[in-house]
Amino acid sequence: MLKLVMANKLYSSWSLRPWLVLSTFGIPFDEIIIPLRTPESRSRVLEYSPSGKVPALIDGDVTVWESLAIIEYLAEKFPDIAIWPRDGQARAHARSVAHEMHSGFQALRAGCPMHLGARFATPQLTEALRASIDRVEDIWSEARNRFAGGQPFLYGAFSAADAMYAPVVTRFDTYQIPVREATRVYMDAILSHPAFVAWRDAALAEPWSIPDYATGHTLVESFV
Repeated sequence: MLKLVMANKLYSSWSLRPWLVLSTFGIPFDEIIIPLRTPESRSRVLEYSPSGKVPALIDGDVTVWESLAIIEYLAEKFPDIAIWPRDGQARAHARSVAHEMHSGFQALRAGCPMHLGARFATPQLTEALRASIDRVEDIWSEARNRFAGGQPFLYGAFSAADAMYAPVVTRFDTYQIPVREATRVYMDAILSHPAFVAWRDAALAEPWSIPDYATGHTLVESFV
């Protein structure tokens, strides 16, 4: 049985990504959740992940860390499952935008940390934050216009690219970021996806929370 080592579901955007892939495609796995910001957090994570960070996937004697590496490992291990789009052009595009997500958008990550347990007032949209938002919207628009074929996700059916951008969807929603109409349609598809709903429900039921997690943001509504 595969094991996915993760942090709190309320906050862990990187854990959410491979979890969505595993859950959406019906790949059996066990969860190991290590809460963030406790005295034991780092030592417990190091028991599973050499980087000292989560997520990490354990498959027998194989350990894979980093979200995108885990997703690629799953795509190789289960080649009959369309974790990436089957069409070659769509797959190349999906991998490109997934890697762009993995390495970029620092202003969005820093300015709007993932927090499923609250809703905040829209923050100041600095030039850097606005640029990140615009680029994300352009990526989603291009992918859906070129490859979705009228279906709700970036490349038609849910794929690894949607998993990579799902935490961004939550950020836009949590911080009430003004977005284009087409962006909102895509966001609603992610937020209502059964795997994401299951993650969010479990997140809100967790016994752990970090009161100062989104310091500097104006709380509008709390769900925990």
